[in-house]
Amino acid sequence: MRSSSSLDYPARRFGLRFWLVTLAALVGIAVTASLGRWQLSRAAEKEALQAAIDSQGRLPALDAPAMLGAPDPQALLHRPVRLRGLWLAERTVFLDNRQMRGQPGFYVLTPLALENSATVVMVQRGWVQRNFVDRTALPKIPTPAGLVDVQGLVVPAPSRLYEFSGEDKGTIRQNLDLGAFAQETGLPLWQQSVQQMGEDGAGLLREWPVPKTGVEKHYGYAFQWFGLCALLTGLYVWFQFVRRPAVRRFARHG
Repeated sequence: MRSSSSLDYPARRFGLRFWLVTLAALVGIAVTASLGRWQLSRAAEKEALQAAIDSQGRLPALDAPAMLGAPDPQALLHRPVRLRGLWLAERTVFLDNRQMRGQPGFYVLTPLALENSATVVMVQRGWVQRNFVDRTALPKIPTPAGLVDVQGLVVPAPSRLYEFSGEDKGTIRQNLDLGAFAQETGLPLWQQSVQQMGEDGAGLLREWPVPKTGVEKHYGYAFQWFGLCALLTGLYVWFQFVRRPAVRRFARHG
């Protein structure tokens, strides 16, 4: 007597078709599961990076000699620093199309000549609203002439935006490359910049965006891939082991 078990029906009745569908389903399930696991591994890497950034921000502030004496300036990113020096106000740069509080304006960057050092550090001093009537009108930023103390975090130059012109020079710019600016001005610039922290001052806002590594994005992608994997598995089981035997039994007894 032949078994009517639904589990072996597709294999007996549709041998070649069954195995082709099975192979395609297994490949799809393996690929989507693998992509889901890869996104989870990327999320773990980003979490470790975010933890390192947060840990850097909690370290004691470095003074200028300790900062300049570090063998790898890249390793100081997001580390607090306390600097003392003179503003080079004539070299102030206004980066256009930068937002704060949802409004466009300028990031104001001024080189700081460090006390008792030949090194100059580019300081991101804050944000100021632009003149919407005259784009070339620059806001007046009070800049002390004597020695000043600056507290901030070591950061890279501001993120690059699309440049509408092929050349980025002048007081108002779209982007600032520290190496190119050093060659342009002859200033002995340090490899990184400093983002000034503390209370807003001199008409400048300092509500800087918090560095984010985008770990949530990877968890979202992982959820999508695992969801697709589950969908493929469910569709395979439904059409191969549930629906076809049911249709066959209905046709046989109907």
